Amino acid sequence: MRATWREINARRWISELSDRIGMAGWTALAVTPALAAEVDQHGAAVRDILVLGVEGAGTVGAVVLLAAYGRGLLDNAVDSDWTPTSWLGVRLMAVCQLAHAHDVKPLTDDVYALPELT
Repeated sequence: MRATWREINARRWISELSDRIGMAGWTALAVTPALAAEVDQHGAAVRDILVLGVEGAGTVGAVVLLAAYGRGLLDNAVDSDWTPTSWLGVRLMAVCQLAHAHDVKPLTDDVYALPELT
């Protein structure tokens, strides 16, 4: 299956966001159980918002929906100087995790469909 222009751009944006979170953010996530749990909770909330609140979400690759959602968060952020442990940073980390886990597959509201990232 060939990736669409939107999927390619969405993947690129998610990759840039992951780079912006940086090694310090991803390392903190890996070694801090409380932060990992918080990212998981944000991931479930984001998934619910997109699956239940976006008409036709099941027909669009997750990476496209998630990139659009993440861009919206940043466009509407009051403080552009966020950190990986701020609310916005945790939410964006959840967006990246979901995008990497689902990529072009549609998001699902099945709570067991969220694979563990290691």
